[in-house]
Amino acid sequence: MSALRLLRLLVALGLGLAVSAGVLAQGNTPAYAKATFAGGCFWCVESDFDKIDGVISTTSGYTGGKTINPTYHDVSAGLTGHAEAVEIEFDPKRVSYERLLEHFWYTVDPTVKDRQFCDVGAQYRTAIFVHDDAQRRAAEASRAALEKSKPFPQPIVTEIVAAAKFYPAEEYHQDYYKKNPVRYKYYRNGCGRDARLTQLWGDAAGK
Repeated sequence: MSALRLLRLLVALGLGLAVSAGVLAQGNTPAYAKATFAGGCFWCVESDFDKIDGVISTTSGYTGGKTINPTYHDVSAGLTGHAEAVEIEFDPKRVSYERLLEHFWYTVDPTVKDRQFCDVGAQYRTAIFVHDDAQRRAAEASRAALEKSKPFPQPIVTEIVAAAKFYPAEEYHQDYYKKNPVRYKYYRNGCGRDARLTQLWGDAAGK
């Protein structure tokens, strides 16, 4: 065997080993899933879901609109049709999608259309963006059950719609509650979010 053929064989074997190792590594990677919720200000939604065990990451962003690559300026002005939303990566072995749904309801006011607390406009609507049929069935069952058991008389107007293109928000919005804790608390308290949640849900608020 010539030196060139031997070199090619070694390279091929090396590539084969690399591919096999890649497949093995991929097979060992935890199978995470995605959930997407809109609940008004995405700073607050991100903060509320980060405390759930089994949530791997949260990303503030925009979805449900038509404009490509929307900016915060345009979304907040109501020009794009997007909602402020949070994309959640979670480990189904540690937390179920049903648990995330339950938590979502107790962190929003599902009785108002196109607003949340002090923020007004379709960009602040509540919505569950489902990623597959299983999530849709779970979301619809959750909403139906809540409609029967809710402690308030108003109907639930939260949308359940198919997940669309999700655009991560500008970097300064990510983990805003960690980067700017004083400003975040001032905004959240001033907006009356927790007071309204307690009024709606009682002791279950935020849980």
